[in-house]
Amino acid sequence: MGNSMCGHLLAAGYRATVFNRSPAKAASLVDRGATLVDSPKQVAERSDVVFTIVGFPSDVEQVILGDDGVLSGSAEGTTIVDMTTSKPSLAERIADVAASRGVASVDAPVSGGDTGARNGTLSIMVGGLEDDFNRLQPLFQLMGSTVVHQGGPGRGQHTKMVNQTLIASGMIAVCEALLYATRAGLDLNTVLQSVSSGAAGSWSLSNMAPRMIGGDFDPGFFVEHFIKDMRIALDEAAAMNLSLPGLALAQQLYQAVVAQGHAKDGTQALILAMAELNKIDWKGQTG
Repeated sequence: MGNSMCGHLLAAGYRATVFNRSPAKAASLVDRGATLVDSPKQVAERSDVVFTIVGFPSDVEQVILGDDGVLSGSAEGTTIVDMTTSKPSLAERIADVAASRGVASVDAPVSGGDTGARNGTLSIMVGGLEDDFNRLQPLFQLMGSTVVHQGGPGRGQHTKMVNQTLIASGMIAVCEALLYATRAGLDLNTVLQSVSSGAAGSWSLSNMAPRMIGGDFDPGFFVEHFIKDMRIALDEAAAMNLSLPGLALAQQLYQAVVAQGHAKDGTQALILAMAELNKIDWKGQTG
């Protein structure tokens, strides 16, 4: 996703300095004019605005707060924008440490997956000071079609937890519906024609159900990353004395997907675990 998002900035004429822990993944950006460096610190030393998007909160901590991290190379006036889905409390801590050094920090997790990143249609949920949000708007608009300021530091991450909670239970419903249709002997693609445009319609139904039917489990978003998101949401819910049984169920079902060896498949692989529960050999209708 980060590759596509940076690509939109390059296409708009911005200069980019990039770092990737797997340098080969940045090759296409270098081909388009980006400068590849050896550390997040070096990115910050050459940049006014630094975007980060990694996998887990521990990665965020290392990339931004580590000895060779973004903050270690950020001059006063630099702005850090973390677009990873991470812990709200970590976003707040980064904002506090950054502010003590005269650096702005914004949390801006995204939704829309690989397709949204390629098309520049991501939903971007922003937490941070309003002045920083307004200043970053021209950059956000190149990456997303829905960009909303949710409040102070950490509020973007809390909003992303709302998003992931909605998706988690929705994916269960998509899988259950396809399994019902399969057991009833219906043509799955024909069923989708009827239900996708009605009251049952959703992004997951329109985008993930066809992948499930086609046996396409390539990752737009890794199962292991989605489990991480659900754990964050459940931890935050517990801290607020909030019971979310639907989310807890979804997390357990996705844990079964991991147990079956699909941690690095896309989230649509949930159909495999739920098919196994029903003793259905899932091949969709093209396998």
